[in-house]
Amino acid sequence: MLYYCKVVALPVLTDPGTTRRGRVLRQQGEKSVTTSQAQCLRGVLAALVAWFSLAATLGCDVQRRKSDAELGLTAQQAAGRRISQDRCERCHEPYSTKDKKGPGLEGLFKHPYLSVSGLPANDERVLDIIRHGRKDMPGYGQVLTAQQMADLLAYLDTL
Repeated sequence: MLYYCKVVALPVLTDPGTTRRGRVLRQQGEKSVTTSQAQCLRGVLAALVAWFSLAATLGCDVQRRKSDAELGLTAQQAAGRRISQDRCERCHEPYSTKDKKGPGLEGLFKHPYLSVSGLPANDERVLDIIRHGRKDMPGYGQVLTAQQMADLLAYLDTL
């Protein structure tokens, strides 16, 4: 009889003999099949742990997006969030410090200086960056209205 664990490729061959020696071999073989099944299960568990560790290491942040109400956003902040989703999230992660094309925005105003430029982390400097852009970031001074910029800034203050 051949038992094969497909996940970890662990074959086990047992002798189904009929003699006393064969029965002993068969009993030993059944033990080895049981052992092999346990080894297979351990191998599967080890593979799962390795896969989840790899996913965590690579930063697979799969989360349900929270609603504006769950985040406690005001109407102005919610309007800013929609602008951010439309214009900013292609390059910036709003709820992470990890970089995409641009820096993550989580905690943007919680530090004294902006992470890339080293400029003071205040409304004036951030609005300047939004208006005029930077090396790889387009400026939105001709695209967004003053109210939209104020909404976006109100949202960025919540991160």
